[in-house]
Amino acid sequence: MYVDAVVYMRVINPSDAVLKVEHYIMATSLLAQTTIRDVLGQVELDDLLTKREELNKRLQGILDEATDPWGIKVSAVTIKDVSLPEEMLRAMAKQAEAERERRARVIIAKGELEAAAKMSEAAKLYQKEPASLRLRELQTLTEIAREKNLVVVTPSQLGASIGEVAGVSSALRKTLEKKD
Repeated sequence: MYVDAVVYMRVINPSDAVLKVEHYIMATSLLAQTTIRDVLGQVELDDLLTKREELNKRLQGILDEATDPWGIKVSAVTIKDVSLPEEMLRAMAKQAEAERERRARVIIAKGELEAAAKMSEAAKLYQKEPASLRLRELQTLTEIAREKNLVVVTPSQLGASIGEVAGVSSALRKTLEKKD
């Protein structure tokens, strides 16, 4: 991981800056680098990307406290850029995809649960009113026939058709007997 950061500092006590530390700019820079490594090494990657302002303040406090004996005041630390290795970016993408998949499965399961509850409720109503169940059955058969371009024959229709044929047959027989 590559982190680009800026440390803003000023000398508040020139004699301490010269006498208590050799090359105060270099010392502050090296301290900032190690502190950034330490602090960011303890932070989750998501926090590094989302809580940058909080991390900046934390780094500033640590650095300001450490450089105070040198006569240096760290007024701000700004993490400008965080570059992640390609492998880490792929791992993050896989993790995000897995999380989306998990959420989708939870949503589907909740939908199934709600559907099952509604079907149970409908079954209780059909149990009370059997005619409603028969109407629903006929409606379903009609939908199937319409979608698949089929003709569906049910036992009740078959009985009615035979009855109609029998009725026509007996009427035809009566007509033919009268002509004889």
